[in-house]
Amino acid sequence: MVHSAHEEKLQNGADTASNLTVNGGATEESIENAQFYVDPKVEARLRRKIDFMVVPTVCLLYLFCFIDRANIGNARLAGLEDDLGMKGNDYNLVLSVFYISYIVFEIPANLLCKYMGPGWFIPLTSLGFGLCSVFTAFVSNVPEICGVRFVLGIFEAGMLPGIAYYMSRWYRRSELTFRLSLYIVMSPLAGAFGGLLVSGILKLPNFGRFHDWEMIFATLTDRPETARWLTEEEKALAVNRIKAERLGTTEVLDKMDTAKISAGIRSPVTLSTSAIFLLDNITVQGLAFFLPTIVRTIYPERSTISQQLFTVPPYIVGAFFTILIPALSYKFDRRQIFIILCAPMVMVGYAIFLGTSDGHARYGATFLVASSAFALAPLTNSHISANVLSDTARSAAIGTNVMFGNVGGLISTWSFVKSDAPDYPIGNGLNLATSSTILILGILTLWWIKRDNQKRANRSSGAELAGMSQQQIQDLDWKNPNFRWIP
Repeated sequence: MVHSAHEEKLQNGADTASNLTVNGGATEESIENAQFYVDPKVEARLRRKIDFMVVPTVCLLYLFCFIDRANIGNARLAGLEDDLGMKGNDYNLVLSVFYISYIVFEIPANLLCKYMGPGWFIPLTSLGFGLCSVFTAFVSNVPEICGVRFVLGIFEAGMLPGIAYYMSRWYRRSELTFRLSLYIVMSPLAGAFGGLLVSGILKLPNFGRFHDWEMIFATLTDRPETARWLTEEEKALAVNRIKAERLGTTEVLDKMDTAKISAGIRSPVTLSTSAIFLLDNITVQGLAFFLPTIVRTIYPERSTISQQLFTVPPYIVGAFFTILIPALSYKFDRRQIFIILCAPMVMVGYAIFLGTSDGHARYGATFLVASSAFALAPLTNSHISANVLSDTARSAAIGTNVMFGNVGGLISTWSFVKSDAPDYPIGNGLNLATSSTILILGILTLWWIKRDNQKRANRSSGAELAGMSQQQIQDLDWKNPNFRWIP
């Protein structure tokens, strides 16, 4: 059988990557002592194929996931509290229960995703949260809805980190941020769609609290090697282009062990970025749960249907910027600086909330908040993914980031309480403080990355790695002296 020169070079590149050089617009990946040539046009064609086959499915699943989670805010506006006999802070309690299970199962769920394979794990957990959504229609009191929301949190715990981890199997570090934004944009779109959906349901007779649920159960391709829609040459290229970015590793999908899990969780960039996502998620989840309530305080004279529709435009703006900001990050191949730049818009938005009681100004402030807050999810997850090496460390790091984020979600459930109505100064002040802290922490992290990279450049890597086995070098992950943080 005759192979092309390109195919032979791909097959020769079956070992570990150690560096990357660019030559005349083409890319040469150094894989141990063998070189394989990557034709930019061939790689672009492969990337488009992956975009077409992988991204739409995960986008649709995450859209359903976030609607399940956040449509309780719209249900509140439509009479949920009266129907279930809620009193005092019962609504906040219902929201909190979801996050308790979500946080507890976050990292275990993502490690289970790696163990089972995303091609099995993501569809099964999607089926689970779909069933929970159906059962929500049958609850009749607070304990029942708390129970359903607790189970919903278990099934949804693995969705966001699981999809982020799954996509890291397909895309280079520089490509990942924008692709993550394409599914995370489903979060603001779910808010917009949820408002439109509820406004439509309220116009229909004889529906009560029930609505139809249709869900696509899609079997995802687990990894490039098993993709039936890729040729053998495309499979080799898909694997090798990911392997080429993983310094000191001999495999793309490694076996789980404690050292790699610890490396992913304890990375300084993982911890600082996860703290940023925690602070951001206080705003994002608070907006999802309480925007309908905020709109009601701004426009109390409007009908319930009109109030539902007023929740849609901020999410549309948020969706636009959730694509735009990561697209710019992709263009410049930088993430930390865009994390920093997202904070001021949120700060201005909540400063307006605190500074005026004018309804139009406060409604305008929701657009400022939505324009930046949602973009931090793809930025932080891709930033963490880019700054660890092994597949196991990446799974643990992304799980840690999303777990921290949902601690922020838990805090958000108590940021807007009835006793603080109608202006909610505590909730708005909290969000102003969190966005200000994001700005400070983001700047400090960028400074530390540059400083540590300079220190690493002055180290003698040969002496430090002398006498170590290949497995020991792999277990170093980001502690490898040849590793450099990517800002």
